[in-house]
Amino acid sequence: MFKKLLLALSAATFLTGSVQAADLSDWGAIEKAAKGQTVYFNAWGGAQNINDYISWAGDTIKERYGVNVIHVKLDDTANAVAKVVAEKAAGTDKGGSIDLIWINGENFASMKRQGLMLSPGWADKLPNWKLVDWKNKPTITTDFTVATEGYESPWGMAKMVFFHDTARKGTMPDSFAELVAWTGKNPGRFTYPSPPDFVGSSFLKQALSETVADPARLLMPVVESEFETITAPLFAKLDEMHPNLWRSGRTYPKNKEAMRQLLADNEVDIAFAFSPAEASNAIANGELPDSVRSFVFSKGTLGNTHFVAIPYNANSSEGALVLANFLISAEAQLRKQDPKIWGDPTVLNMSALSMEQQKGFNDLDQGLATLSPGDLGPTLNEPHASWMTRLEKEWSRRYGVAN
Repeated sequence: MFKKLLLALSAATFLTGSVQAADLSDWGAIEKAAKGQTVYFNAWGGAQNINDYISWAGDTIKERYGVNVIHVKLDDTANAVAKVVAEKAAGTDKGGSIDLIWINGENFASMKRQGLMLSPGWADKLPNWKLVDWKNKPTITTDFTVATEGYESPWGMAKMVFFHDTARKGTMPDSFAELVAWTGKNPGRFTYPSPPDFVGSSFLKQALSETVADPARLLMPVVESEFETITAPLFAKLDEMHPNLWRSGRTYPKNKEAMRQLLADNEVDIAFAFSPAEASNAIANGELPDSVRSFVFSKGTLGNTHFVAIPYNANSSEGALVLANFLISAEAQLRKQDPKIWGDPTVLNMSALSMEQQKGFNDLDQGLATLSPGDLGPTLNEPHASWMTRLEKEWSRRYGVAN
């Protein structure tokens, strides 16, 4: 019954654009309906530690609630969005192939714009929402400037962090401009993943945020007639830097894992990721030497929140709700923040937790290379989602090469 209500509400939202919220007051009934369902969780599958975490969450949900979780490993979240779009076009308004998507940024904006998600208001009515620090973490309610409106549930916090091997002497750059100059003095010792890889595209946005004349303009959608003028300083710097990249910019690493391996192999001196614990996790797993340390630009690096969303035609919406709720439990968030497991900063409000739960977070060994919250520096706002898409297109036109 609840599932039919959700589908009806989501269909009404798609057809009329009205904002309607499903009733999640009888959570026991939702858990009962979820038992025996199979949740197809479409999530990026490019990192073993993240895959292992999702596997643990699935095993836990299976044991406690009788919900089966199948991790559909993606290399690009846009592929999952495209599948939902295709199902909508085919009239598949029930029994969709995707139940939950790990999502944020332009993919969320695209699904919201096309009415492809479960009716708004479900995320902030989950039982564990009361633990979420939405008041002090604005990116939980605004995803790349687009209001989340309960369409997606927060799963983790992220911030761009660079890291290098301190066993190799040298002063690290403190801004994008300094990085460009650094590559001129150290040719071949830096690279970045090729967009549309998320981390590679994020590097472009970091660079744009530092070179744009008016940062506030990035909080608004792209106006095509202004794009060339606004991005001219960025591409001038990239043109200067690219000949000095690893392999002279003729090829790029596929993702952050490939870039991190280049650091481990002493082919580059700097790597980066969208997780403050990335280097510590790699050290703990023997993927980087224990001389690696993290750093940020003193004037700020990009930060955001990543989420899970339920497509409007999910076949197992109750199971997806149960999984989404578990992912913001203190237990799941504590495990996720452990650098030996993942190291992703929590979305939870410590004051909303019990003393025992708070102690669990306080006692976490953050690892050798994890910067303290006070050392992470200012957080730069994510540009509007349309900037990422437009930057990727222009980057491909200018620099795109086969990997």
